Amino acid sequence: MGRFLVTLAAATAVVACSVATMVVRRRMKGRRKWRKVVGILKDLEEACETPLGRLRQMVDAIAVEMQAGLVSEGGSKLKMLLTFVDDLPNGCERGTYYALHLGGSYFRIIRVHLGGQRSTLEVQDIERHSIPTTLMNSTSEVLFDFLASSLQMFIEKEGNMFNLAQPVKRELAFTFSFPVKQTSLSSGVLIKWTKGFAISEMAGEDIAECLQGALNKRGLDIRVAALVNDTVGALSFGHFHDPDTIAAVVFGTGSNACYLERTDAIIKCQNPRTTSGSMVVNMEWGNFWSSRLPRTSYDIELDAESMNSNDMGFEKMIGGMYLGDIVRRVILRMSQESDIFGPISSILSTPFILRTNSVSAMHEDDTPELLEVARILKDLGVSEVPLKVRKLVVKICDVVTRRAARLAAAGIAGILKKVGRDGSGGGRRSDKQIMRRTVVAVEGGLYLNYRMFREYMDEALRDVLGEDVAQHVVVKAMEDGSSIGSALLLASSQSVQTIQSV
Repeated sequence: MGRFLVTLAAATAVVACSVATMVVRRRMKGRRKWRKVVGILKDLEEACETPLGRLRQMVDAIAVEMQAGLVSEGGSKLKMLLTFVDDLPNGCERGTYYALHLGGSYFRIIRVHLGGQRSTLEVQDIERHSIPTTLMNSTSEVLFDFLASSLQMFIEKEGNMFNLAQPVKRELAFTFSFPVKQTSLSSGVLIKWTKGFAISEMAGEDIAECLQGALNKRGLDIRVAALVNDTVGALSFGHFHDPDTIAAVVFGTGSNACYLERTDAIIKCQNPRTTSGSMVVNMEWGNFWSSRLPRTSYDIELDAESMNSNDMGFEKMIGGMYLGDIVRRVILRMSQESDIFGPISSILSTPFILRTNSVSAMHEDDTPELLEVARILKDLGVSEVPLKVRKLVVKICDVVTRRAARLAAAGIAGILKKVGRDGSGGGRRSDKQIMRRTVVAVEGGLYLNYRMFREYMDEALRDVLGEDVAQHVVVKAMEDGSSIGSALLLASSQSVQTIQSV
């Protein structure tokens, strides 16, 4: 009996020792896996670093590229396109106008009535629609017939709300969020598609004529009287409410900026005819590139697999279309290097399956157990991950978003430097002049709906400018500003009879 107990005790000890060894090995293996993913995160953080010194180098580079783009065509990655907009709305506009806005993932139709004072601006109706993905790779005929059909239904809903003694042609502003070389306020040819659109036969076509043709086919008595970039519309809306507005930036699916420039600085266009001595310039800053940009392996992979590789480098770091996919690629890399996310999900391997609004939701998840993070990961085929892994995902979102926001701030500061409103003494301002109040209008879902992006950008702009200058710079958020502003811009340029509300 004693011998049996000794044997049993020995066997138990061996089993216990084996179990302990297995537990230790598992823990060591788990720690190695965790160290590996933490290493991936650390590499990401280092690659995305945007210290103040680097941001100021970016500011200088953007200002230099802006100047080069004004000197000659093709002289810069920034196209610095003329808009033929020299007088911005001042509040005296009258009449009823329409705007159709084609953006990156949506289109809007609005009708506004103006009574001759800022306080009488009335947005009478507005419709928002998602763009069917099939249209993004369709034909120009299909795309513009769809827009014309939507506008027709919008107008048919008006019924008898207008008292028309005689037929009066409706005036429409076409807000177009893609690169266009304008030939006048109401015409311009498409340079290239961005934001996932790929309708090849449209390059070089007059965009306003394409829409006008579709409207004519449907027998609609509507004139496309203005072709307006969305940033220019946003600037118009901002200036209507605040004359100190000199620039506008859109942070949405993509990103772009425009600003008010002196005509004598636009050297590539000899003596552009303006009555105000200035003209709005569409920068098309999404194409900006510099060796100072903090590019990662994930950016390189995303660019190589995109429809416009080696193009729109800046936009791919700050645009809402891309931030979610950068985060997805980091998570996928971690799941390939370790099993902390479980088996590799086929869903997670799908490009652009993770949208930036989901990144925002995970980043700003304030529940103790990060339940929103868990829900979104489950939708990506990743479930049952522990809390520390969910925290890791939040950190990835933070790193990618912070980089984007700080680069966005550098872009705005670059514009201010170019026009001499950054406190450096360059551009239009001498050191002896007092800093003037400067307003930058900002629109787009990324800025409006993503609190952390907004806070990081505003913080970085203050850091780059310094408090003494930053106190004179106002960033004003606007919703639907580009659409309303395009209608305002059309109104300020019109002297023809328009529909008058009852």
